[in-house]
Amino acid sequence: MPIAVVRAETFYLPPPTMPADAWADVPPAELVWRWYEALTGRRVTPPTDDAGETYYARINQNRWVADCSSCGSAQVVSPADPRYACVECGWGWCVLIFPEDVAAVEASLMHLKPALRNWWHADDPANPTRPGPAPVPDPIPMTGVKRP
Repeated sequence: MPIAVVRAETFYLPPPTMPADAWADVPPAELVWRWYEALTGRRVTPPTDDAGETYYARINQNRWVADCSSCGSAQVVSPADPRYACVECGWGWCVLIFPEDVAAVEASLMHLKPALRNWWHADDPANPTRPGPAPVPDPIPMTGVKRP
């Protein structure tokens, strides 16, 4: 059986000292806040405001992630709850854009080793393979004329 692409609901799990279903009622985008609390041993509260931003989710080494535009941190996210709020800097809730067919994108990567599974949304400005603008033709034809 192939290794599934990791989502927030399979990454941010309660610590072994808690029942496995302790966070079953927590939406996937909020699991990181519970996990962070357990990790640091202190209370952290998700923001209440909408940051008014939209981010593109991407797959990085077999994990759905989103990057914070405020502090540069990243966290695991889920198409089941397409929103993100940064647990590091507290930047407010942002909308996440996932591909129209999440299952197809995940399936297209299954032939790769998990560490090599990377995917960017075609419209993401940060996509390193995003096609740039069409090249502008040289207005001076190559006739041996030297440019000034």
